[in-house]
Amino acid sequence: MSDPKDLPPIDPTTPRRKPKPEVTKIGGRKLKPSTLMMGFGYDPVLSEGALKPPIFLTSTFAFESAEAGKRHFKSITGGGGADGLVYSRFNGPNQEILEDRLGVWDGAEEALVFSSGMTAICVLLMAYCQAGDVIVHSGPLYAASEGFVAKVLAKFGVTYVDFPAGAIREELDAVLAKAKAQADAQGGKVAMIYLESPGNPTNALVDVEAVRDARNAAMDPAETPIAIDNTFLGPVWQRPLDHGADIVVYSLTKYVGGHSDLVAGSVAGAKHWMDPVRSLRNTMGGICDPNTAWMLLRSLETVELRMQRATENAVKVCDFLKDHPKVEGVGFLGLLPEGSRQQDIYRRHCSGPGSTFSVFIKGGEAESFRFLDSLRIAKLAVSLGGTETLASHPAAMTHLSVPDARKKALGITDNLVRISIGIEDADDLIADFEQALDQV
Repeated sequence: MSDPKDLPPIDPTTPRRKPKPEVTKIGGRKLKPSTLMMGFGYDPVLSEGALKPPIFLTSTFAFESAEAGKRHFKSITGGGGADGLVYSRFNGPNQEILEDRLGVWDGAEEALVFSSGMTAICVLLMAYCQAGDVIVHSGPLYAASEGFVAKVLAKFGVTYVDFPAGAIREELDAVLAKAKAQADAQGGKVAMIYLESPGNPTNALVDVEAVRDARNAAMDPAETPIAIDNTFLGPVWQRPLDHGADIVVYSLTKYVGGHSDLVAGSVAGAKHWMDPVRSLRNTMGGICDPNTAWMLLRSLETVELRMQRATENAVKVCDFLKDHPKVEGVGFLGLLPEGSRQQDIYRRHCSGPGSTFSVFIKGGEAESFRFLDSLRIAKLAVSLGGTETLASHPAAMTHLSVPDARKKALGITDNLVRISIGIEDADDLIADFEQALDQV
């Protein structure tokens, strides 16, 4: 055994090995996200040369010195992120690499990962709201998101004002004026403008640029952030931070995970917007586990390929469905009416139509159920964005808890079937939908 006198002295100021500098440009060319997904945020030297990051299953991390431990906790209690690994409720290697790569896709300074999309949304809203505040949100929202605002936050004195997804600037100005008056009367502030675009399940688009301009005209943009759920099109077909949003939200369960085998969520934006969210996550927990983060790192390597294939399939399938005699209409971003406001928003904000859409069956619930029960390739299940094609009935499933009058106002009808196209053969899918429609 070594004599302690023979050991080198400990220098508490000497950091551990740091990863090599990231390569994000070559010869002045900025590398694309699809390239950076193969190694960004990870140096094999730090993990025994492993080409891919190992799964770090540990609850806590050893500090290189007591001074380092103090420094890390000072950062954490100050609301920011630690500059080292501390404890798995706060951070971990797999989660940090995942957060780095998610930020790349949306051009965000920082990203935070969570155990589910709804955990991400709930922590985000709670981080910015207090009693007397008002949330302004678009409609439709995912039912759980809308329910959290209307039912849960309401118990703590937070109210809301909503507007339809396709609202024009004048309507947005009126909504924000109403929200400000409501906040003044309650002794609070307009805490956040929360958007979902495309909206679930109708695919209704929000004009993020118009929302940004209305917000900037009505209130301090440094005090009231615009957050947007980008799950239906992100991260490949829409970059909301480029169009005026401050914070982008995902259910990573969907396209990013992409294999229907995990549940996770994320929030991304500038550091000053992320700090309050990180601080609350540090307290409440809710960070995704190392294994899920590792699976998401795998999925991010193919997200562009999967979304491209699924979108190509959706274009072919919707081209078939739109002319079928038993279909009343198709709510697909690739089939928006020429010259419509929704098409204008799509052309300014989106680079592709995605692969989730609504198909309106002629009839009502009975006809829609017969169609769903007759499918042979497509799976009857909620969720979306997986490699397989999924079909569901929002009015009777994901949005069952939404009051009937609200569903009617949002266009969530009994004949609306939501389809998420996967990466199967497109002609096989068309054959499946054709035989299912024959049963209606």
